[in-house]
Amino acid sequence: MIGRVWVYGDHVNTDLIIPGRYLDDYDPKNLAKHVLEDLDPEFSRKVAYGDIIIAGRNFGCGSSREQAPVALKTAGVSAVVAGSFSRIFYRNAINIGLPVIECKEAADMFKNGDRALINIEKGILINEGSGKSVKFATLPDFLLDIIKSNGLVNYTKKRLAP
Repeated sequence: MIGRVWVYGDHVNTDLIIPGRYLDDYDPKNLAKHVLEDLDPEFSRKVAYGDIIIAGRNFGCGSSREQAPVALKTAGVSAVVAGSFSRIFYRNAINIGLPVIECKEAADMFKNGDRALINIEKGILINEGSGKSVKFATLPDFLLDIIKSNGLVNYTKKRLAP
């Protein structure tokens, strides 16, 4: 996957990803309109399909709201690369088919607007402008299969189909 990069720091919590005041609306398109608005008011208006978030440590910390990865994915984010993730956010993202990649070096390799190339199967992240690259631990095959299936529900349906 290739996309424009949005860089954020450490401890981007789920309330920053999708503020609690919007959680009474279950429409993913409406949630996407407010994604990251308290951290970056321009994000929801400027994010484009395929964009990639690069962040520091502990991305998705805070409450276990499932709407956080849904809002990111619906807004067009194709992957989140961070130094580390909250375990609940990590699994919620995988369950909806949003790739999440742990890579401690990523935040130092990019600035806003750079273009990243991610080969999730080979575990390679490249800054297209600078040519710098870094390897990251690949996901287990079953998690890759869930992502390729666009989430756990579709993955399960495929496995149960006669």
